[in-house]
Amino acid sequence: MDDTNALIEQRRAKLAALRARGIDPFKNKFSPTHRCGPTRAAFDAGALPEDATVALAGRITAHRDMGKSQFLDLRDQTGRIQIYAQKQVLGDDLYDVFRHLDLADFIGIRGSLFRTRSGEPTVRVESFVILAKALRPPPGAWYGLEDTEIRYRQRYLDLLANDEVRRLFLLRSRILREIREFLHARDYVEVETPMMQAVPGGAAAQPFVTHHNALGCPFYLRIALELYLKRLLVGGFDRVFEIGRNFRNEGLSRRHNPEFTMLEAYQAFGDYETMIELVESLVCHVARTVLGTLIIDHRNPEGQVTRTINLTPPWRRISYRELLRERAGADWFDVSPAQRRERALALGAEIGDAFADFEVTQAVFEKRIEPTLIDPTFVTHAPKELIPLAKLTPGDPETVEVFECCINGQEIAPAYTEQNDPIEQRERLLHQAGGERQKLDEDFLVALEHGMPPAGGMGLGIDRLCMLLLGQESIRDVILFPQLKPK
Repeated sequence: MDDTNALIEQRRAKLAALRARGIDPFKNKFSPTHRCGPTRAAFDAGALPEDATVALAGRITAHRDMGKSQFLDLRDQTGRIQIYAQKQVLGDDLYDVFRHLDLADFIGIRGSLFRTRSGEPTVRVESFVILAKALRPPPGAWYGLEDTEIRYRQRYLDLLANDEVRRLFLLRSRILREIREFLHARDYVEVETPMMQAVPGGAAAQPFVTHHNALGCPFYLRIALELYLKRLLVGGFDRVFEIGRNFRNEGLSRRHNPEFTMLEAYQAFGDYETMIELVESLVCHVARTVLGTLIIDHRNPEGQVTRTINLTPPWRRISYRELLRERAGADWFDVSPAQRRERALALGAEIGDAFADFEVTQAVFEKRIEPTLIDPTFVTHAPKELIPLAKLTPGDPETVEVFECCINGQEIAPAYTEQNDPIEQRERLLHQAGGERQKLDEDFLVALEHGMPPAGGMGLGIDRLCMLLLGQESIRDVILFPQLKPK
């Protein structure tokens, strides 16, 4: 029997001993009056006096047995506090029960606050209840969990063992809360739209396919939120947003997860300029409120700064064509398509044999330019072929009124002046679908024919925003349960 199995057997034996005494941890209830972190902080600040009575519940994360007394650390979501159990206070029987506790067990305690000789805020246990018995030992004896595979596959162990990981996901929650509060303050209405769709639209991506048994037809997990949110503009909602999951049946990488979180927002009577102001103001608000700074340092595992991102507005704006000329050659758009293809290959871009000329240029942008855009950059007026749901640029029939907001070497927010001409929209979607009418979302096009106001719309990748703000280099480190190949 290996060490882990031996420890499991010991814990099961303790559970059996407790049940033999009429104590079943999994049937007990307890109502705490305080939480661990705030109690410790309030006692330190003088807001809770010496001998104040508190009731706390949490998990045991440290245990020091001194014979007739024991010190333990009790932790909940808010932090930890030390507790102190004495045989002379609890009595022989209860103290013997206390000695059946292990690391990772959950307990509820009532007692009074005091400070030890070393100055540590502590609760003197006067009564307790065992609330759950952990039958497996905690990872790494609370010294940290280093195995990356285990960290992602069993995230609950990662959260138990690593304070920093727990802090990051609490910050992610705050980021989402601040996004919602910012948009609500601007009179945006939060809505929910279908995740299963008869026609996946709003982006060019490979969907996941499922089957609806009762209806006897295929459905698709959505690849974007866009088309249903625009239906709401038709229905009279002037400002709407949704934060929800999208699904794309494509590859995994440090920047891609098949299931990811997006914010999409649409504002009637706005345009891409409206969205530029919205994105810049929103990201800066979140950074100031959650992090207290617009200067974001990314560090390596040794703690050395490897990259600094400056979010101070105004953010740089440059057109797609200007940026290509700046980075790929001033004559990039003057040479022939064949010469562009040769240059793109020389620059290391991945070019398919069937790539159209605009796709060759986009491959160079994605390979050689986007990864270099560390500080915020609005790349505007992209080729019309890339974004069929945007309006053409006045005076330039080859580009559309769009931007890609690139930060930290990746796109985090595309946005554009929305196409609301149903005839033009049908033609462009049909062209994107290669003339296959069955791929068109006819319900969406019919909605446009009822009249959609001019509008600006944007999407913001929540996972990538969290990577940027929290200094993480892999998307798996900001998603609680990233997609993994089954064992």
